[in-house]
Formats: sequence, structure tokens, C-alpha cells
Amino acid sequence: MRLYKVIHRAPWRVVKISKKRQQLRFRRAMVALKIALAQEKQETKEMLSIYRRYTQGQTNKAELKRANEQFVDILKGLGLGIFAVLPFAPLTIPLVVKLGRIVGVDVLPSSFSMNKSIKELDAEISHENQKKAYDESLKK
Repeated sequence: MRLYKVIHRAPWRVVKISKKRQQLRFRRAMVALKIALAQEKQETKEMLSIYRRYTQGQTNKAELKRANEQFVDILKGLGLGIFAVLPFAPLTIPLVVKLGRIVGVDVLPSSFSMNKSIKELDAEISHENQKKAYDESLKK
């Protein structure tokens, strides 16, 4: 009887472990996306302020170059946005990114290049969980 329980419970354990692993992988991807979007938002605000100062003649060449690079990043994001509305987007976008890497063209905006390690993403996730728990304890 004991052997039957071990044999019977092992597949459930494997399913539970793989489910947790998938959840953690998804959470890491969402945190990385959140960080990239926040960085892109900050860079876009900076770009707009540089262009505003440029119209008044208060910028230098280095700032204008940085703003133009951010503008190119926005155009890259818009280009990928076109593929997002097409059918089979979950297949076409990774295919376009992979083909871009093969050809040597950077299709993704600079914020979306994965520079953070898994440990940094896990630290960000745990920080967010602690913040949520603290906020919930204040509400009660």
C-alpha cells in the first residue's frame, strides 16, 4: 500500500513543481517587462524635455544625440506594435526578433535588452511582495 502511494503521488509532485516553475518564470518575465517599460517611460520624458529645450536653443549636441537615439527606440517599438495587431503575433514577433539578430539588426528598443540577471529580478519580485504585504497590513 505504501509503495502505491509513492508511485501515485510522484506525478502530482512533478506537476506541482513544474507549475511553480512556470509561475516563477512568468513572474520574472512580467517584472522584466515592467522595469523595461518604466525605463522607456523615463527616457521618453527626458527626450521630450530635451526637444522642448532644443526649440528654445538651450541644448548641446550630446543631449540632442541622446534624444534622437530615444526617438529611434520609440520608432522601433512602434514597428513591433504593427506586428502585434497581425494574426499569429505570438509567433511573428519572436520570429522577427530572431531574424533581426541573425541579420545583425537590433529590432527591440534598448530598454528591452535583458541586462538584469535572474537574481536581480527575484530580488525585485520579493521587494514587490513585501511592499504589497506592508500595504495590506496598513489597510487592516
